[in-house]
Amino acid sequence: MTDTGDFQDVPSTTLADLLGRARVMDIGIRPLWGPVPRLAGPAFTVSCPPGDNLMLHAAIHRAAPGTVLVVESGDLDYALAGGNVCAVARRRGIAGLVADGLIRDLAEVREMAFPVFARGVVPIPGAKKAVRPLNQTVRCGGVRVSAQDVVVADEEGVVVVPAARRTEILAAARAKAAEEAEESLDDWERAHRARIDGILTAQGFEH
Repeated sequence: MTDTGDFQDVPSTTLADLLGRARVMDIGIRPLWGPVPRLAGPAFTVSCPPGDNLMLHAAIHRAAPGTVLVVESGDLDYALAGGNVCAVARRRGIAGLVADGLIRDLAEVREMAFPVFARGVVPIPGAKKAVRPLNQTVRCGGVRVSAQDVVVADEEGVVVVPAARRTEILAAARAKAAEEAEESLDDWERAHRARIDGILTAQGFEH
């Protein structure tokens, strides 16, 4: 199994170029404090119905160190987690939280430097009643995420690498980075202009 920690040095932009729009979460899933370090790790998936956060609270005691909690919710009225939940997750070695929903206690989360990517903050917590299975396929930010998919999140966005493709994508990302490192800005500009002018000419643009 590939060490997903290897993705720590891979920008989300590189992965987005390789994987396409379908594997990139929508712009509402954003870092809630900054500058945020890049978050990378295998997904531990959680499903919470709107207004309820029981299973996320259960997940922090069950997710393995190094995993990223990925939560399906869509709730814009109640917080999924707060400072204590994030503190326990951090203490247990969980790498971070990516949530299609809201949190609270942002100042505490920022102070402890726990990476959280979510839709925003709200001061009121949800209920704790709805039991759902953990590590099932969820939908977060418009992307299907399964347990052990690799989640990479930084200030540019959140990308999900399917578990079955992680070795392939990591190798492609490294090759792309090496190629880009060898190309000067002058080289890039020449190639870019030639490509753009070619497209314009093919479309009949004359100026």
